Amino acid sequence: MKKYTGFQHVIKATGYSMQGLKSALKETAFRHELFLAAILIPLAFYLGDTKVEIALMVGSVLMVLALELLNSAIEAVVDRVSTEHHELSGRAKDQGSAAVFVGMVTCAAVWAIIIFL
Repeated sequence: MKKYTGFQHVIKATGYSMQGLKSALKETAFRHELFLAAILIPLAFYLGDTKVEIALMVGSVLMVLALELLNSAIEAVVDRVSTEHHELSGRAKDQGSAAVFVGMVTCAAVWAIIIFL
């Protein structure tokens, strides 16, 4: 396998990232979250009073997307290893899902604090 350095590495890494995003669009949950992000991110610029508030609001939404990508990656690896039910496989998938849930709760809390307090 050829090792890329410098700008070539950046180009290759960007390509891999775009492949990952393209494959994530096949996931219903990611599409739903992306749809909400398309609404919430512009809304953050309207509702946030300071740059810090806007950054927190946008960042919390992007965090949910990042966690969903990681959850999908965990599920893909687990399914690649075996489609048979195994306690550890179930635990890995459940914990990935829980991470997304915690991210969503965090996002909701950030937005609620900024909007209502």
